[in-house]
Amino acid sequence: MVGGLRVMVGGLRKVVEVDMGRYKSVELTLEEAEKLLSDISKQLGYESQDLEETYRVIRNFDAFYEMARKKYKDYIVPSKSLNDMVRGTVIIDRLKLIKEGDLRKIVLTFDRRVREEVLVEALRRLGYDVEVKRLKLF
Repeated sequence: MVGGLRVMVGGLRKVVEVDMGRYKSVELTLEEAEKLLSDISKQLGYESQDLEETYRVIRNFDAFYEMARKKYKDYIVPSKSLNDMVRGTVIIDRLKLIKEGDLRKIVLTFDRRVREEVLVEALRRLGYDVEVKRLKLF
């Protein structure tokens, strides 16, 4: 991963990337991802169609992982409502499902309109220390 937010919990590190397009990505376990998404939707005061679809992918991880693997896809793009896109209320841009032995993880890539402050605050509420780092070209 390149650039982003560096997150530390009791010595454990997680990286949340902020790319040049202002998309923010974080790798989490499935349980952490559900907690983070729940906190973010509470902060924002709404749930979009893409968020509901993301919950469905998390809860049916194995089926979606196998589907993505068979189609040779690295990322799953949750369906988004046209109304959500026009209003700017899309939360999740894409997902990457990862299996490392028995450990199942997900990389959540947030839409560029989700403010960094919202993500940082949600991570802090989950007990993380957050350091912001950005991708640089040169």
